[in-house]
Amino acid sequence: MKVSADSPLRHDHAGTTYFFCSTKCLAKFKATPETYLAPKAAPTQTEKTDTRFYTCPMHPEIHQVGPGSCPKCGMALEPEEVSAEEEGPSAELLDMTRRFKVSLLFSVPLVVLTMGEMITALNVHRFLPTALINWIQLLLATPVVVWAGWPFFKRGYESVRSRHLNMFTLIAIGTGVAYLFSIVATFAPNLFPANFRGHAGNVDVYFEAAAVIITLVLLGQVFELRARGQTSSAIRALLNLAPKQARIIHPDGSETDVEVSAIQVHAKLRIRPGEKISVDGVVALGSSSVDESMITGESMPVEKREGDKVTAGTTNGTGTLIFTATGVGKDTLLAQIVKMVSEAQRSRAPIQRVADTVAAFFVPGVVATAILTAVAWAVWGPEPKLTYALVNAVAVLIIACPCALGLATPMSIMVGTGRGAENGVLIKNAEALETFEKVDTLVFDKTGTLTEGKPKLMAVINMNGFTEPEVLRLAASLERGSEHPLASAVVKGASEKSVGELWETRDFKSVTGTGITGTVNGRVLLLGNEKLLNDNGVSTGALAEAARPLQAEGQTALFLAVDGQPAGLLGVADPIKESTFEAIKELKKENLRLVIITGDHPSTASVVAAKLGIDEVHAQILPQQKSIIIKELQAQGRKVAMAGDGVNDAPALSQADVGIAMGTGTDIAIQSAGITILNGDLRGILRARRLSEATLSNIRQNLFFAFVYNFLGVPVAAGVLYPFFGILLSPMLAAAAMSLSSLSVVANALRLKSIKI
Repeated sequence: MKVSADSPLRHDHAGTTYFFCSTKCLAKFKATPETYLAPKAAPTQTEKTDTRFYTCPMHPEIHQVGPGSCPKCGMALEPEEVSAEEEGPSAELLDMTRRFKVSLLFSVPLVVLTMGEMITALNVHRFLPTALINWIQLLLATPVVVWAGWPFFKRGYESVRSRHLNMFTLIAIGTGVAYLFSIVATFAPNLFPANFRGHAGNVDVYFEAAAVIITLVLLGQVFELRARGQTSSAIRALLNLAPKQARIIHPDGSETDVEVSAIQVHAKLRIRPGEKISVDGVVALGSSSVDESMITGESMPVEKREGDKVTAGTTNGTGTLIFTATGVGKDTLLAQIVKMVSEAQRSRAPIQRVADTVAAFFVPGVVATAILTAVAWAVWGPEPKLTYALVNAVAVLIIACPCALGLATPMSIMVGTGRGAENGVLIKNAEALETFEKVDTLVFDKTGTLTEGKPKLMAVINMNGFTEPEVLRLAASLERGSEHPLASAVVKGASEKSVGELWETRDFKSVTGTGITGTVNGRVLLLGNEKLLNDNGVSTGALAEAARPLQAEGQTALFLAVDGQPAGLLGVADPIKESTFEAIKELKKENLRLVIITGDHPSTASVVAAKLGIDEVHAQILPQQKSIIIKELQAQGRKVAMAGDGVNDAPALSQADVGIAMGTGTDIAIQSAGITILNGDLRGILRARRLSEATLSNIRQNLFFAFVYNFLGVPVAAGVLYPFFGILLSPMLAAAAMSLSSLSVVANALRLKSIKI
């Protein structure tokens, strides 16, 4: 059989199609090697194959294609990519609910039968022999233990086989021992010593303990699975933002509604009032306000005009927009947000190592404790000794299930990162979330982080008979030929002030480091710094005097000369964001050391720092020097976070203990950072800080619940209180307490959904 270099080899065998392919052809077919190396039979018409990757929330290193159970902890695997279509409960939740209902149906009469001696009206022991009652208990308990509890025994067996003992190991041993002991006691009571048997020759059985334990554990699993399902609500809410269809404008001008999946980059799309934007793009025509609250967390709509970016999932206001698609499918910001949140929810925080270390020795320690408990009661306990030994050993096994310990950290991380996404704070991994709580020094890049990053015309000063509109019109006409950021600020300022149609420019020339020259409306113009005018013999005394107040405000002064005479002055500056003042004020309350590192001139940086009340400034710093300053701060023993938005910030963002990318910046800055603030508002850093503090506090609470619960529960179940107070913990109460501990951890984690950040 011949195989070409760029096509897969197909081989049919026994009704199954196998594909083999060289690595070379994978890119062409847009597939991974697993696609070809994992043969799958074609699904039937009634079977829907789930080809997503699944992972374990407690052990994210475990992942496989399709649902299943974690080989380490036995818990159900969860999809790595949440689907917007998954509105209903998970398959495991449906299965556990069905098993719980069946177990409850059989367990209630079983409890009534065994506890009837306490209630005269229900006491069947008065007219039925004990042997027959034991057989009835066997019939009632068997469906519960064998069918309803089957997942626990299966997972318990897998835990032993894979040598990863977990909560299901303990449940399976505890209920299995109680059930098997009771079966032997029912079928062959004579095998037991005389002190085991009652006056009628019967041995006490524990069918109701095994059945009720499984019923209670199933109930706990149902509640837990429901709660865990809520941890993905933030991702599902984001996914549901994207509309299913969009109106595309064809080259001939006709318009049709198409599936969003069919939209290609560069396609022209129309968004009508009130519609959701389908893909990322740039406005080509029209103006409107867009509600971006679900992406950025900001409630105020954002005005969009020609040239502005629009984001998939946001909602258009009252205007109509025509825009060009720039990002579709997995390349949209919304898809990247969902991916980042999903990956963060599966990541492990360093604090998780505490639970992992304990869990590694916990289950073997519990089994050993149960054995010692049984031995102690069998040797020193009251009669019937072996009965007490069995009951208390089972209670120890059941109450010590480490589910709460394993859930303590991942549940908080999952809810916390989801909560952050709802407020425009994207957490790249759990480590960044944990570390940010410990940060004591916050470093800012100036341009685009503290300031808007877009120079703006701030002032126009006229002299020697020229009017302000005339000065601005002449300067804008000349600047129209320049690509410098200051030039666009002047041209935009002229447009906003409606100074009139700009004149044509001839003999345009850019003078490196000083400014530009040219002829406008028959007049020779010089526009730039003081040196440009001095080099051309123009006196700058009056202009320099007028420029000082502007420069004191951090503005860049552009000197204008017309036909060799000073004509006026333009002040251009990168304005500080309105929200920056409030954010810096609040960040100071967090006792953070605030530092500015910028490539700008020292005078400009100092003005910004003075306005904001930031004491430490490093100006005229090259990109590679920024990371050196970060290292110096770290060498002082400080935990440093760096906030920036440009390509030149990427090395410093990577060097910092926590990199914070302002989402209005470049992709490389976002990729280099552990936290992304989507709307570029510094108040988002405050939200991230509060989220970090709340999540870590929640994790510590969960670990406290789990540790204290087991620290107190295991000795009580072993019977240490019996010699002093006559108190014993039945296996059924142990099962209820175990389920309650897991639920308390999950419920506490879900509190993060409602915290104010």
